[in-house]
Amino acid sequence: MTLVRWRPFRDMVSIQDEMKRLFNDFFGRVPSRFEGDWSTSEWTPSVDISETNDDILIKAEVPGMKKDDIKISLQDNVLTLKGERKQEKEEKETNFYRMERSYGSFTRSFNLPTVVQADKIKASYKDGILNITLPKAEEVKPKQIPIEIS
Repeated sequence: MTLVRWRPFRDMVSIQDEMKRLFNDFFGRVPSRFEGDWSTSEWTPSVDISETNDDILIKAEVPGMKKDDIKISLQDNVLTLKGERKQEKEEKETNFYRMERSYGSFTRSFNLPTVVQADKIKASYKDGILNITLPKAEEVKPKQIPIEIS
């Protein structure tokens, strides 16, 4: 018989991951609006926000959308993403066994960690990923100060 060392923290992490999966499977598919058409509901695209010395970078997952269905705005150092993912035409003679994709409108707003140059913001959309580059204002970029030897 081989002895296996018990590592309680590793077991707790795997239990936590399993509980998270079960919770998301149970609650994750419930529409947030209960009135009207159940085929459309609010959904929230996943977002990554990172920072370099010069820019704040935002990547948002918005698959199946056209660039014209996405609006980006900046006001008072708050970046807002709005859009709507529309459901394809439903087939009358098709019997669905499972419908998991979410449709409907979304709004995400983010307080930016630093002041940006609003007139130089760039956005691109490819393969379902929206990339937004927000250049930092010159006054907030880190500056290197030379040391003089006297």
